[in-house]
Amino acid sequence: MMRKFRVIVIGCSAGGLQAMMQIVPELPKEFPIPIILVQHRAKEPKDLLEEVLQHKTKLNVKQADEKEKILPGYLYIAPPDYHLLIEQDETFSLSSDEPVQYSRPSIDVLFESAASVYGAGLLGIILTGANQDGTYGLKAIKSKNGYTISQNPKEAAFQLMPESAIASNAVDQVLKLQEIKQFLINLTSDV
Repeated sequence: MMRKFRVIVIGCSAGGLQAMMQIVPELPKEFPIPIILVQHRAKEPKDLLEEVLQHKTKLNVKQADEKEKILPGYLYIAPPDYHLLIEQDETFSLSSDEPVQYSRPSIDVLFESAASVYGAGLLGIILTGANQDGTYGLKAIKSKNGYTISQNPKEAAFQLMPESAIASNAVDQVLKLQEIKQFLINLTSDV
C-alpha cells in the first residue's frame, strides 16, 4: 500500500536539467500530484528552462508566481534569483532573502516550507548537484513524516548533493533516475 502524496518537491543543481529530462517525459498529462522544482540557476536575459522541460513533458510547465494556488497537472519551477516558499493556504510566495547554501532559489527553503504545510503528504526528491543544498530540507521533510528519495550518487553528474543527503540519514530510498521515474508513474495507479 503506497501512501498518498499531496505534493512532490524536487531539488537539483549542476546536471539537474538532464536528470529531469529522464524523469518527466512519461508522466501523464493528468498526473494527480503537483510537482515543484528548484533548479539552481543564474538569472539570465533569456531563460530556457521552462521551454526545454515543456518540450519533454505532457505536464503544464510554468514558473511559480506569488500567491499562485498549487494545482495538479503542473510542474512548477522556482524563478531564478528568488526563494520559493509554500504558505499554509497552499499558495506560493517568493522571497529575495539572502542566499542559502550559496543559492537563491534554495532547495532547503522550499523543502522546509513544504514540510510544514504538507507533513506526511510530502514527497521530497534530491537529484544531482555540487553543493549540500537540500540536505536540511530533506531532514525537515523526514521530521514531519514525509517521504524522501535521493538519486543514486553513482549515476549523478555531480555526486555531492545526493551524497550529502544520504550521509545525513534523511533519505528513505536511494534510486536511479529510471527508478525514480517509475516510482512517480506508480503513484498514478494508486490514486
